[in-house]
Amino acid sequence: MMMSEGRISRSTANDGEEKGDEEMVMMVEKEEKEMRLVSSEKSYGGGIIMRGFPVPRMRGAVVGYALTSKKTKSFLQPKFQCLARLKGILFVAIDPNRSLSEQGPFDIVLHKLSGKAWREILEDYRQTHPDVTVLDPPDAIQHVRNRQSMLQEVADLNLSNSYGKVGVPRQLVIQSDASSIPDAVVKAGLAFPLVAKPLYADGSPKSHELSLAYDQHSLKKLEPPLVLQEFVNHGGVLFKVFIVGEAIKVVKRFSLPDICKPEVPGNGGVFHFPRVSCVAASADDADLDPSVAQLPPRPLLEKLARELRRQLGLRLFNLDIIREHGKFNNFYVIDINYFPGYGKMPEYEYIFTDFLLSLVADKY
Repeated sequence: MMMSEGRISRSTANDGEEKGDEEMVMMVEKEEKEMRLVSSEKSYGGGIIMRGFPVPRMRGAVVGYALTSKKTKSFLQPKFQCLARLKGILFVAIDPNRSLSEQGPFDIVLHKLSGKAWREILEDYRQTHPDVTVLDPPDAIQHVRNRQSMLQEVADLNLSNSYGKVGVPRQLVIQSDASSIPDAVVKAGLAFPLVAKPLYADGSPKSHELSLAYDQHSLKKLEPPLVLQEFVNHGGVLFKVFIVGEAIKVVKRFSLPDICKPEVPGNGGVFHFPRVSCVAASADDADLDPSVAQLPPRPLLEKLARELRRQLGLRLFNLDIIREHGKFNNFYVIDINYFPGYGKMPEYEYIFTDFLLSLVADKY
């Protein structure tokens, strides 16, 4: 029965989304129709004369984007583009093989391409076009592509207040030589099981894979460079905290289940997992124990996001956060991602368009 109700709920939600998409398209078509009905239109003090009255022209934004084809498809969804158009935002594809200065002009450059050559192009462009907002600075992005440096920023914050405490799992970086891992783990005093992640989060599918090592013998099967993190039982629920400028949106996802020592296989071994956040279903509508599923306190997240925006120099990122099972106010950041899959964030169209317009408004 519960599963049936869940299906009905999701269907209703989908129907609502389709209806919302249709209404938005109708709004844009209505606006265009009204513009065509204008009998005369001519320049007037930076605005237009419409039916005899001067109307100020709304300040929009020209956003150049340099994204992979996959990222373009997931981010520039029809509903998002429709709303952006309605608000005066124009998205223009950037050709990375041409001089960036010869393209545009842009108010904002939005990007998620990798490679040293592209970073150099962006840095040169930022120097010669200081009036253009680049989201985000290449050097800042590089900082969170290394899992050691990204989480060090969280650890250094040592964030704790009346709403809870935020830290990172104990971890160890292994640059090379898999045979040295067992001794390094003993020396660091890490407890099994351990989560192994590639050291560099470069956006490739492999960089999002993770493995679970149960014993010393299994460690030799891992492939450096990597980060080893102590696995923290968290009730099988992960909180994805999306950050867009000063806006925050939190969604729940199912994660790896808790691990009890009696359940550990006698022969140990390494268990490989794909990108957990992609394959895991949403936990927003699931009937879960509140001690596991209740969202982290808003004031705690706002302080964390504010401090990390300042420390990292980023405005577009998300945090993967877990709550330690049995310790309601203990939270751990286990990953940080630049320019994540915002298409999966509820109401991202409205949040993101408002954010882009605020960047332009701040300049005038």
